[in-house]
Amino acid sequence: MDAQLHDLEAFLIFEARLLDERRFEEWLALFADDGWYWVPIEPGQQSPHDTVSLMYDDRRLLETRVRRLSHPNLHAQEPPSRTSHIVANVTVEENGAADECTVRSKLHMIEYRRDAQRVFGGTCLHGLRRDGDGFSILWKRVDLVNCESVHDGLSVPF
Repeated sequence: MDAQLHDLEAFLIFEARLLDERRFEEWLALFADDGWYWVPIEPGQQSPHDTVSLMYDDRRLLETRVRRLSHPNLHAQEPPSRTSHIVANVTVEENGAADECTVRSKLHMIEYRRDAQRVFGGTCLHGLRRDGDGFSILWKRVDLVNCESVHDGLSVPF
């Protein structure tokens, strides 16, 4: 894909903004109909099918996650988390088909809920497809630095 790095970076920053503003329906709309979202539980994990993952959602499960996050009585989000995503070090890893590419970035996310703050960091890989003037997410993989640690109640996307 012949996308400018600036356009790809702007898209990733926009995605982060949607998450921080809890605009989960709009975030879901960024995904292709067959898109998936994966947070491995092991460093270097090759497949979400070999072992359990922290999160592994196909489109149907993404829709369920968004529906739950939007529900006013979701126990796991009472009170709702507030997050701050920082996207940095954006690079194009490979160009696939004429309209597709893999983009790598670094992520720092702070989550605040119930007088506690958690910090997450890691590497994101996005499979993106040119979609008119923008992009759609074919897949997203988030490799947390501490993926194998015990995590208390992960419910908001990275």
